[in-house]
Amino acid sequence: MPRVSRRRVLQAGSALAAMPAASQQTENAVAASDATDIGKLPRVKQELVDPPFVPKHEQTNPGGPAIVEVELVVDEGKRVIDESGTEVHTLTFNDSIPGPLIICHEGDYVELTLKNPHGNVFMHNIDFHASTGGLGGGALTKVAPGQQVVLRWRATKPGTFIYHCAPGGSMIPYHVVSGMNGAVMVLPREGLSDRGGSPIRYDRAYYIGEQDFYVPRDSQGNFMRYERHADGIADMLGVMRTLTPSHVVLNGSVGALTGDRALRAHVGETVLFIHSQANRDSRPHLIGGHGDYVWEQGSFSDPPAHGLETWFIRGGSAGAAIYTFKQPGVYNYLTHNLIEAVELGALAQVVVDGDWDDDLMTQVQAPAPIPA
Repeated sequence: MPRVSRRRVLQAGSALAAMPAASQQTENAVAASDATDIGKLPRVKQELVDPPFVPKHEQTNPGGPAIVEVELVVDEGKRVIDESGTEVHTLTFNDSIPGPLIICHEGDYVELTLKNPHGNVFMHNIDFHASTGGLGGGALTKVAPGQQVVLRWRATKPGTFIYHCAPGGSMIPYHVVSGMNGAVMVLPREGLSDRGGSPIRYDRAYYIGEQDFYVPRDSQGNFMRYERHADGIADMLGVMRTLTPSHVVLNGSVGALTGDRALRAHVGETVLFIHSQANRDSRPHLIGGHGDYVWEQGSFSDPPAHGLETWFIRGGSAGAAIYTFKQPGVYNYLTHNLIEAVELGALAQVVVDGDWDDDLMTQVQAPAPIPA
């Protein structure tokens, strides 16, 4: 596998030469022509929160559009991703993996302030799959260290969508698999509904971001550590080209949503799960439960599927599923590629309290010797 020099990598990360911006003047002209009308819209500052939690929001919003203001700050750091102490250099939005969920309603404008602080090394930008034009905003949001940019885009399609950094060339997948991805949920103004048009409401919402890591190993098979991002990029690109991740985790590390950090719910509660995978296909499954309503392709314009056992999230997309819990206990939420779930880490837990219903399940006979 050919090696990549540190100088070449940093040039690729900062130049963005592969990313055309021909539409920039046109989009700026359109934005300017709409400035008078947009200036009359109400502004709402959305306080973003770390996943698996979601921002405070209304499930319906029958009024007119608003400008939803959000801020994302680029962090170039490192973190431990498993119980063995495996360390990776990360690139993140707001220092979380995945980046925070952004929520708006169809017809709203999302106004993003993207900051790339002094002390960072790489050029960054952002591609919103929910937006229209300019490489999803990637052509208009290039920020070098010490810069910030403000982008406004209109949410014209209801559903769940990913966003990610896309600085050009090999740095696109490198940034994404280093943690630089998140999701947007664009709710219909009238809220979610089933096939018959009846409204669906949820009591809780959780955001689960599935992340694949590609940590190089040394000649003895041990995961390697590097002092700086640039020191390990060439080795990591080599692992990435095998298409075989070393870790597949939920919300940034093995066990991030298990044990004391498990998700919580009560019997009778309806829970919305938003699941994103910015790079690889995934197959979410809730052991002991179902997808009562599932938008596996993410589009809220389409009726949801009903009663699924496992659903499919395409790489580079986000989907949503709703389930009303009927029994107490610990539910495993995982990708049903069980090798990735059990061996690589793509597993979460939902701890549900409440009363047991024997009509749904009961142990007729306890384990005992087989009769002679």
